[in-house]
Amino acid sequence: MGIRPKILEEKVEVKNMSKKTIITVATTGAWPKKKDNPNVPMTPAEIAEDVYACWKAGAAVAHLHMRDDEGNGTMDVNKFRQTVELLRKNHPDCDIVLNMTTSGDLNATDETRQLHLEELRPEMGSYDCGSMNWLNSSLFINHPKFLEELGTHMQEWGVKPEIEAFDPGMIANAAYYLKKGILKAPLHFQFCMGCANGIPGSMKNLVFMKETMESLCPGSTWSCFGVGHSAMEMLYGAVAMGGHIRVGMEDNVMYAKGQLAESNVQFVERAARVIREYGNEVATPDEAREILGLKK
Repeated sequence: MGIRPKILEEKVEVKNMSKKTIITVATTGAWPKKKDNPNVPMTPAEIAEDVYACWKAGAAVAHLHMRDDEGNGTMDVNKFRQTVELLRKNHPDCDIVLNMTTSGDLNATDETRQLHLEELRPEMGSYDCGSMNWLNSSLFINHPKFLEELGTHMQEWGVKPEIEAFDPGMIANAAYYLKKGILKAPLHFQFCMGCANGIPGSMKNLVFMKETMESLCPGSTWSCFGVGHSAMEMLYGAVAMGGHIRVGMEDNVMYAKGQLAESNVQFVERAARVIREYGNEVATPDEAREILGLKK
């Protein structure tokens, strides 16, 4: 009679990624200035330090905008480069996912909106999937030709698009570009709720955006933020509905009614508390990479 070898069973811990919630911090944006809130980071050094502090507080993704020397939004590749270099040099342990805007200046050209992606190759970049009136005063143009070029380049450069959807039509646009091969599944959406001239920030509208995405682009992941008075409703709604969240001074310079935010960290810490109180866990950068299908 032969001797049957003893089989050792290894216990493998399987993470429940559905209980992991990604916090994205949008530190700066293109519009708020020091006069709106003196704590808005503006220079590459300020932004780099702010990103690091937010990473320590629980942010897995940093959405980056740059400012010129007068404090206006800019797509200057040198500003992006300086910020990344300072972050990597001063904080080599920081493994936060960098998500760089392609829409930091309404006067930028199609070329200058992409130069920093080509040179720096961040893991993610914004992809604003349609045009709209902006703040009742200007036009936010994302021409089909530009979107086709940007989507093709992002695939070539290994940059994952974060599809900024300001209304349901932009989700339909994404589905069209997915069908054409300009975008590649699985997609990741950022629902921009409560922006001027975009879809208002309410739970009814957030449910509609999510259902539209699931119908047109099944298998996609999503995050959202709310501007102004809709911020907290969207924060709670996203966590409850299984999405991810974005916070930061790009979207709100007020922490609460009549109370200026002291820092972006303050927003991140509140988001982390909400996530944990709900029973979820704050995703680490590497867990965010797994959820979003990124390669570090």
